[in-house]
Amino acid sequence: MKRRIIQSLIFVLFVAISGGVFYIHLLTPIITGYAAKNLASGVFVAHRTQQSMEAIDLNFSFIKFTSNKVDFEKKEVTSRFLWASSKAIYIEGFGCTLVRGDENEIRNRPYTQVPLPNVNPDTIAWPAGDKLADSIPTGINMKILNAAIANAFTDTADTKGTFGVAVAYKNQLVADQYREGFSSKNLFLSWSMAKSFTHALVGIMVKKGILDINKPLDFDQWNNDGRKEITLQHLMHMNAGQDWNENYGNLSDVTLMLHKSTNMGLFAIEKPLIAKPDSSWVYNSGATNIVNYAMRQKFKSAADYYAFPRTELFNPMGMRSAIFETDAAGTFVGSSYIYCTMRDYVRFGLLYLNNGNWLGNELLPPNWVSNARSESNGSKGEYGSLFWLNLSNEYPGVPSDLFMCRGHDGQYIYIIPSLQLVVVRTGFSKKGTFNLQSFLASIVKAVN
Repeated sequence: MKRRIIQSLIFVLFVAISGGVFYIHLLTPIITGYAAKNLASGVFVAHRTQQSMEAIDLNFSFIKFTSNKVDFEKKEVTSRFLWASSKAIYIEGFGCTLVRGDENEIRNRPYTQVPLPNVNPDTIAWPAGDKLADSIPTGINMKILNAAIANAFTDTADTKGTFGVAVAYKNQLVADQYREGFSSKNLFLSWSMAKSFTHALVGIMVKKGILDINKPLDFDQWNNDGRKEITLQHLMHMNAGQDWNENYGNLSDVTLMLHKSTNMGLFAIEKPLIAKPDSSWVYNSGATNIVNYAMRQKFKSAADYYAFPRTELFNPMGMRSAIFETDAAGTFVGSSYIYCTMRDYVRFGLLYLNNGNWLGNELLPPNWVSNARSESNGSKGEYGSLFWLNLSNEYPGVPSDLFMCRGHDGQYIYIIPSLQLVVVRTGFSKKGTFNLQSFLASIVKAVN
């Protein structure tokens, strides 16, 4: 009897260990993929050091145990964990791509290098350039504002991880401050703020008559079930009804899509329907990559597609720094991967603050900003169309017309039309380590 119990315990222990090893095996592409992609972009796009990236952005969970090699000659990063490895490579003008599939195919696509405007931004007045006004607009208390910003860098219990804060009031840049080791020259990862950039690009295509956001999408995979009713607007509202798990802490849909799949849009397209479109809200990064996949199908050539964001959005706004990265299949990762300087993030906020008008040029269609702020059914006032809202009073003491771009590590572009205010905050702050509500409320006090 005793022997039988021991044998049973040994068997249970064996099964448990085997299961754990198998689960770790499933995680290894996520672990190494995350490390390789983020370190490569941090070094070759954001102009940070490997040491800084590993000490801050990669210093958590299994990611901190990866062994990372940066090859500055080839401009690539290889990350290893246990028996697995992943590589990310740098493409001039398009940032870094995690290699999934044929590396040569990724390297040899017809990436279009659109020239930047041939001007010196330091000689051109803000916001078209970087020459700031000599005076601060009336109506803002700079003493209160500076104190609020200084507090965001104290690294105390609820202010951890800030990299930079920039504030524009009445279209003028009134503050632009950075943590030690960072400057206005650094580019900062958007994470899910990229979704709002996707909204702008969709709007430009709508204005040109290329896209109809209310027309069901014609994907072969959707023709024989309820997904044939899904529109771009459903996807942008994140209530298309597809099954999705956005948990970044485990082997979920979003981690598999970002770190293991070759074609992120197709990965998300395959997800089944579990609710009628427009009936329930689930935050879904895959939905935005379906939008980007659908947009790509409208271009006659890959070269035209790769030129589109810079030609139609970045260059017209003077966003010289903006880098939009692609997946291994060559589609822009509109859910997650844009890099910009703080000032260029402010410029994007100003575009939406001014209802899609950029210095007299109507870049976005009429009412497109209203579309961004249109409450998504099922979101309880928290979400619009690829923008977050404050209708649920998530930010007490801040006007209800606040709408925002949001990244999951604490990247924010706050837009408050009633106060003529844009606030950008970037950093690396895991949930609960930075009090965003207190931060924004303290800045709002400067203009109240």
